Amino acid sequence: MVSRHGRAGKPGLPRRVALRMLVALAALTEVADAARAEPPLLAVFDFSLVDTSPSPPGAAEIARIKALGDTLRTALAASGRYRIADPARLRAALDPSAGILHCNGCERSAAQALGAPLACYGWVQKVSELILNINLVIEDAATGAVVRAGSVDIRGNTDESWQRGLRFLLDDRILGDPGEH
Repeated sequence: MVSRHGRAGKPGLPRRVALRMLVALAALTEVADAARAEPPLLAVFDFSLVDTSPSPPGAAEIARIKALGDTLRTALAASGRYRIADPARLRAALDPSAGILHCNGCERSAAQALGAPLACYGWVQKVSELILNINLVIEDAATGAVVRAGSVDIRGNTDESWQRGLRFLLDDRILGDPGEH
C-alpha cells in the first residue's frame, strides 16, 4: 500500500494526531502517578495532660492519655491522608522533661529529623472531673504554620467521653472539609 505521500507503508494516523495522543497519554500517566503518590509522613506526638483541676491526675487519666494517642494515630493512618512516623522514634527525639507544649518548637525539629513534613500534637485540659477539653494541632514542620487545628469540650471524665470527643474532633475539625466550618 502506498500512503498519500507516495511512501510505502501501513495506513496510519497523521503525525499531529499521533503526537497529540502521546501528549494526552503522558498527561494521564502523570495524573495517575500523582494519585498513587504516598501521603505525607506525619509525626504524631503523644498527648499531654494539662491538669488545672483541684484533684491530681489519676492512673485512669494517664491510661486515657495513652489510649487517646493510639486512637489518634490509628484514625489518621486509616484516613489515608497521612503516613504515621514511628512513635518510639519520636519519643526518643524529645527531651522528656520539657513536655511538648513547652519545648519551644521542638516538635518541629523532631518531625524534620524523621523526615516528616508535618507535626501533630494534642493535649487534654482537665478543668474538673466534669469539664475537660481535647485540643489538636497539625503544623508544617518547616514553618510552624498551622495546617489543621481544633478543640472540643467534653463532659465527664470517662474512657467513653474521651474517645467520643476525639472522634468528633477528628471528624468535624481535623479530617472534615475545612470549608464546612
